[in-house]
Amino acid sequence: MPEYVHPEVLISTQWVADHLNDPNIRIVESDEDILLYDIGYIPGAVKTDWQGDLQDQIIRDYINKDKFEKLMSEKGITNDTAVVFYGDKSNWWACYAFWTFKLFGHEKCLTMNGGRQKWIAENRPLTKEVPEYPKTNYRVSQVNESIRAFRDNVTKHIGSKNPLIDVRSPKEYTGELLHMENYPQEGALRGGHIPGAKNVPWARAANEDGTFKPVEELRAIYENEQGLKPDDDVIAYCRIGERSSHTWFVLTYLLGYKHVRNYDGSWTEWGNLVRAPIEKP
Repeated sequence: MPEYVHPEVLISTQWVADHLNDPNIRIVESDEDILLYDIGYIPGAVKTDWQGDLQDQIIRDYINKDKFEKLMSEKGITNDTAVVFYGDKSNWWACYAFWTFKLFGHEKCLTMNGGRQKWIAENRPLTKEVPEYPKTNYRVSQVNESIRAFRDNVTKHIGSKNPLIDVRSPKEYTGELLHMENYPQEGALRGGHIPGAKNVPWARAANEDGTFKPVEELRAIYENEQGLKPDDDVIAYCRIGERSSHTWFVLTYLLGYKHVRNYDGSWTEWGNLVRAPIEKP
């Protein structure tokens, strides 16, 4: 995949199959449907529950540094382990987990192109055998919040007229839908979008088989259509930050943008925020 700016972070299903027994690799499955792992997973893969493992259970935030260290140690992940992420929904949640690991400064993060869907379509092996790994002593050296946007950052972004990318569906963007079908817990009091945001649905970057589109098609979407440039200061958002992490991955690693942040508060925060401005058609 030499056409991408950082092809080293995107690996094939064959590469994963060739490294199933590599002790320096840890495969991590992260799905929206947390029950998928239980019906079969890539041999040796460990499960990361985006809600139960990565989210704080008291406040709306990620787990803290100490809890992340504990989670990594229990999964048998060291600071030098190359972590391979994959999951359902064209790697929505794999990218979300990837982004979260990057928040805590994990260096070696990889994404399996096509995710769970492609692995199964190729009739590759699944197992229910529970993997066991020695506990490690993982340590976070630095939390990297430069890739995360908060509501105050978004407010400043509006004032500076820097690019905001709303990756939700067109009906969510216009406010016709207050929440996605089957996701009532992600609703908001108001519909619409953040002022100045352009609508580029995340799924436009994915092929039907779950893989990422070629670089020329991605550039056509984000640069030719939307006028983005690699040096732009970009903030992406959706409803809770998972779809926008997919776009963050595309812009950061596949197109090489240097200043992309994911606003994980997204519309469930902004759409419920007192005095926060919105736009509708």
